[in-house]
Amino acid sequence: MSDRSRPETAFLIVRRSIAISVIALAAACAGGGGVKDTAYVARDVDTLYAAAKARLDRGQTKQAAALFDEVERQHPYSPWARRAQLMSAFSYYAARDYNKAIQSAERFLSIHPGNKDAPYAYYLIAISYYEQISDVSRDQKITLQAKQSLTDVIRRYPATPYASDAKLKLDLVNDHLAGKEMTIGRYYERSGKWLAATLRFRNVVDNYETTSHTPEALFRLVETYLSLGVPEEAQKSAAVLEANYPDSKWYSRAYSLMRKNAPDTVAS
Repeated sequence: MSDRSRPETAFLIVRRSIAISVIALAAACAGGGGVKDTAYVARDVDTLYAAAKARLDRGQTKQAAALFDEVERQHPYSPWARRAQLMSAFSYYAARDYNKAIQSAERFLSIHPGNKDAPYAYYLIAISYYEQISDVSRDQKITLQAKQSLTDVIRRYPATPYASDAKLKLDLVNDHLAGKEMTIGRYYERSGKWLAATLRFRNVVDNYETTSHTPEALFRLVETYLSLGVPEEAQKSAAVLEANYPDSKWYSRAYSLMRKNAPDTVAS
């Protein structure tokens, strides 16, 4: 999953902050490659920040992040240090170094929790987790962290564009987590572990009911409840399936299964 468009907020911060002449900017960026530019050399804050911005504009995101970090190290008490922290976080994100992006954004929030750019910092954390989500066959720790971070954005800043985007991503995260539960549930069902399978399918129905996996989860509950010898519970799941997804293939399959295995519970 990827959201590679550059957030406008980061560049608004830069445009408001930086006011330097073309000559000074050229001097800041001249005379060397990435190693020289990012090595520790004492420079005035304007020159150092301009060099970092120039690197970011050229797509040299790792070098930009290193230079923004230098702004804070060399000039920790200047107004530029706060801006550089956030721009460092964005640069690491753009470089797909998500762990450092998260660390930089968290550091910004720990020092400036009430800053006007705090919503953007929370959003950077959330999308840095979000873009690391793996396929459903792997451990879902990152997915859960993405869910929590996206939820934080929505809860803290509900009226912002970041919250709107976080809601869309949260739907996909929930679908992903439900898919993981379904994968495990099917494995248990194939292994004859009916109760363990039932718990997984039940979790999808109870906690991820708005996802695309719910109709199948209800059908699998019909299967597992019948295998456990509790047709009354199977009938309840089939009824929910009929009420909410009457045109789905899963309801047709559930109805056929109930007629075959528990005909007394099926209305003629």
